[in-house]
Amino acid sequence: MTQQLHLLTVATADLDAVRRLYSDALGWEPHTDVPGEIVFYQVAPGLLLGFFDGEKFDRDTGQAHGGVSGVTLAHNVASREDVAPLVAVMVSGGAVVVKPPRESEFGGIFHALVRDPNGVLWEIAHNPTWSIEPDGAVHL
Repeated sequence: MTQQLHLLTVATADLDAVRRLYSDALGWEPHTDVPGEIVFYQVAPGLLLGFFDGEKFDRDTGQAHGGVSGVTLAHNVASREDVAPLVAVMVSGGAVVVKPPRESEFGGIFHALVRDPNGVLWEIAHNPTWSIEPDGAVHL
């Protein structure tokens, strides 16, 4: 199998809450939006983040989803001063702060943790030892 990922899908109980956070508050443009079913956002070259209506997700997978657990999605910003404003924007769109902006106990990172309306945990971080190229390549 080629080492790549094209689609990350999250079951959601409320597609409107997804749109309020990701489209309205963050300004993300949907790649594809099927009302009452699923919305996809292009988050990187070759990678879509999809939010699928929970009941339809369960029918499609044949399993009951139990919420998102043990997973974080991360968004790195250019400076530590950029962390709090982005957290505030996410909160304005319906997210909840789990950990306010602060120094991490790991690796010299300044970060915050925010839970979206579906339970997805986002880390908003500035890591001075990382760099992200314009093409999305990450250098550790």
